[in-house]
Amino acid sequence: MTDNKHAEERRRFTRVPFEASVNVSNPAGSWTGKLKDISLNGVLISHPQNWRSSDSKEFLLEIQPAEGVFRIRMEVTVSHDDSTGIGFHCNHIDIDSISHLRRLVELNVGDENILNRELSALISNAA
Repeated sequence: MTDNKHAEERRRFTRVPFEASVNVSNPAGSWTGKLKDISLNGVLISHPQNWRSSDSKEFLLEIQPAEGVFRIRMEVTVSHDDSTGIGFHCNHIDIDSISHLRRLVELNVGDENILNRELSALISNAA
């Protein structure tokens, strides 16, 4: 079995393809990229121009959809950086951002049972 199949089997959170601008920052710098997909537990972005993750793997990530009606902010760490893009794991998200993210996932998943299962998994991971 390939690594991708193992990753999909381990994945507990549905990935939602979504186009938006992303700003990633930490004390070492700030980078702008494009969101590829998002889940309740993290995001995948394209490689920003001049990307340097530096020694720090902790970042503030801000997602701004083109319509600009909401913004999602989360504190993240790099989970992987490869040819597919940069994956970030969400460590902390504020209440307004999780509300927007929940609605975004809910609209794209279309199954309330799946959404509730993922929210339960997210809460148990945080405990």
